[in-house]
Amino acid sequence: MSDVLLNVNGIEVIYNHVILVLKGVSLQVPEGKVVALLGGNGAGKTTTLRAVSNLLAGERGDVTKGSIELRGERIEKLSTSDMVERGVVQVMEGRHCFAHLTIEENLMTGAYTRRDGKAAVAQTLEKVYNYFPRLKTRRTSQAAYTSGGEQQMCAIGRALMCNPKMVLLDEPSMGLAPQIVEEVFEIVKDLNTKEKVTFLLAEQNTNIALRYSDYGYILENGRIVMDGEAKALRENEDVKEFYLGVGGGDRKSFKDVKSYKRRKRWLA
Repeated sequence: MSDVLLNVNGIEVIYNHVILVLKGVSLQVPEGKVVALLGGNGAGKTTTLRAVSNLLAGERGDVTKGSIELRGERIEKLSTSDMVERGVVQVMEGRHCFAHLTIEENLMTGAYTRRDGKAAVAQTLEKVYNYFPRLKTRRTSQAAYTSGGEQQMCAIGRALMCNPKMVLLDEPSMGLAPQIVEEVFEIVKDLNTKEKVTFLLAEQNTNIALRYSDYGYILENGRIVMDGEAKALRENEDVKEFYLGVGGGDRKSFKDVKSYKRRKRWLA
C-alpha cells in the first residue's frame, strides 16, 4: 500500500457564512497514484480541490469542520504559495492562461518559486516540451490565439514547471474535442508513471476518468456517495447505469438508483 500523501477528513465547507457546500467529505490520495473525484455539475468537486489548495478565501469560502493533512501536516491555514512550496499545485477549471503572454512565457510563470537555478528550470522546460510537443511548436504564439487543447496543455505544463509532487486537476476535459481529451489523459498517465507525479482530478467525464485513474470517489450534493478501485467502479452496475450511460431511464440523482436505498452506509 502506498503512503498517504493527502488525507481529507470529514471537511465541511461554507460559502458566505451560510451556504453549506461540502458535508463531511473524506478522501485519501496515496503517493504516486491518480485519484478521480467524480460527480455532476455542482456536486462539490471544485470546492474540494480549492479546500485542498487553499483557494477558498477568494471565493468567500471557509473550511468550518474536519481536517486536511499533507504527509501528516495540517494545511488548512497555509497560504496557496505555501502549498506550492510544498509541491501542491492546482490547474484551474477553464485553463486560465495569461492571454497576452506567449506559451513559453506562460510556462515560465510556473517556475517563479524555483530556487535551483536557470539551468534546472531550462531542463524542466525541455521536459514539458517533450510531453507536449505541440507547445514547443507554438511556444512564441500568444496564448489567446491558441486552441482550447493547447491552452489546457499549457496550463498543465505551467503547473509542472514548479516540479510539483501533486497536481490538482479541475475538469481537464471541459470544452475539448474527444481526441484531445484522450491525449491530455494519456499525458497525465505518462507523468504519473514516469515522473511519479500524484494527481487528484475532478472530472464530470466519468468514463475517461475511471479509465486513467487508480481509485475514484463519487460526490453528490456535497457528500461522497461511493468510492472504490477505478476498475471496480467501472464494473459497478449502479455506476454504469447512472454515470456511464449504460442502461435506460432518466434520473435526477444517484439516489434514485434502487440499490442506493439499501446502502445507507454511503450516507454515513
